[in-house]
Amino acid sequence: MATPVHQALSSSRSSPFGVINSSRQGVLRSQVDEVAALVGLTDREMAYALNMTPRNLHRLKDEQRFSVDASERLLLLKNLLIHALDTFEGRKVTVLQWLRTPIRELASQAPLQLLDTVTGFGLADDVLGRLDYGLPA
Repeated sequence: MATPVHQALSSSRSSPFGVINSSRQGVLRSQVDEVAALVGLTDREMAYALNMTPRNLHRLKDEQRFSVDASERLLLLKNLLIHALDTFEGRKVTVLQWLRTPIRELASQAPLQLLDTVTGFGLADDVLGRLDYGLPA
């Protein structure tokens, strides 16, 4: 059974068209910290997923908007983290461990290692989907 926080996170997952529309508008830099806080990702991990250096990420002011590409990556990451929290019943430590652990179905790479590509986000999400249905992943 889902907790109230768990339900609130699940309901905030963006639809594909929501990701497209929000990406086109540009996501605020301040949202990076909110997404990172969902499970405790480091600045380095966030920068990697956004395809930028930690230094460039830190240079941006909270009210600055990301490019379409970086915005899309941030929204995909948020959706992935919300899905992972849902799959692992809100256990942040378990989500972090899953993100950082190599998985055979991902060519023995950790999900985080694949997040430098949009395709990698999809592959990681597919693994979560398999786990949701009790299939080997």
